[in-house]
Amino acid sequence: MFSGTTRKRSVPRVAAVVVALAATVGLTGCSVDASKVKPDTKVFPYDGTTLKLTTHEVATKLVATDRKDIKVTRWFDAAAGSEHLKWELKGDTLDIDAGCSGIAVCDAKFQVDVPKNLTVIKDGKKADLKPDAHTAPKTDPKTDPKTDPKTDPKPSPKDES
Repeated sequence: MFSGTTRKRSVPRVAAVVVALAATVGLTGCSVDASKVKPDTKVFPYDGTTLKLTTHEVATKLVATDRKDIKVTRWFDAAAGSEHLKWELKGDTLDIDAGCSGIAVCDAKFQVDVPKNLTVIKDGKKADLKPDAHTAPKTDPKTDPKTDPKTDPKPSPKDES
């Protein structure tokens, strides 16, 4: 039978559970995509020969360019959570980070353009720098053994008059 004792539940505790559940259900319809937002950029003067780059596991593309400085481009999109954004150069260390915490939905990525003669240590390992497509040397279809005569256009015949 009924003993007559009842257990009261804490109103704040029940409210917190309801809010957390509502937030989780509400966020399932949210999507974020850093590549679809307008990026922010920041330029750092730098004249060193080696750069230590700390990325905090955020997707980061390194590009070797004809620049004399360092240009950082950040794409960041968030639908919820507490944002933390960081990009600072102290001495020979560039520290970049972007993310969110709590009940959070966010996406981030970076591109770091550096002088092509700079040695970069990314997260403790020497980085393999990729050349910028605009400054990379062009290949000559006449002398490049990688060209395919079936798909590459033939050179136009010279006028022999």
